[in-house]
Amino acid sequence: MTDRSAARIVDRAGLVALRQQTRAAGQTIVLANGAFDLFHVGHLRYLEGAAAAGDLLLVAVNSDASVRGLKGPGRPVVPQAERLELVAGLRCVDAVHLFDEPDAVAVIEALQPDVHAKGTDYTAEGVPEATAVRFHGGRVAIVGDAKQHSTTDLLQRLQRGG
Repeated sequence: MTDRSAARIVDRAGLVALRQQTRAAGQTIVLANGAFDLFHVGHLRYLEGAAAAGDLLLVAVNSDASVRGLKGPGRPVVPQAERLELVAGLRCVDAVHLFDEPDAVAVIEALQPDVHAKGTDYTAEGVPEATAVRFHGGRVAIVGDAKQHSTTDLLQRLQRGG
């Protein structure tokens, strides 16, 4: 892992420090989250859309155990250390956090983002973490392009041979 990517990865305590620094600077924090397994253009468009919704983008990445619990055996394809490094290396991403829970509520509790960005496969009312975001004074933003890309679909195409 490069020093630049490693420096962008923060633990749970680092979320609190990031929140304090960002608020002291008068900036807004955007939180995006996901597994980011087999990174594709839909992921990039989602994260670029999230970054445009505020000043600082933190991306919470599901751990291997969390992805297995959500997606089933055989997932993730790409291990968490590599997924963290890929996301941390993106120009639009300011910080990355690994989380074990099935949703991002605990991350929201620690970070208290101004904006929680979700992809277009959600509605603002259907975001699982919406209540926690609003409780801390934040808002939900639906960002990215229309949901036309998914890792699951990509894996199914590969299994079919093309």
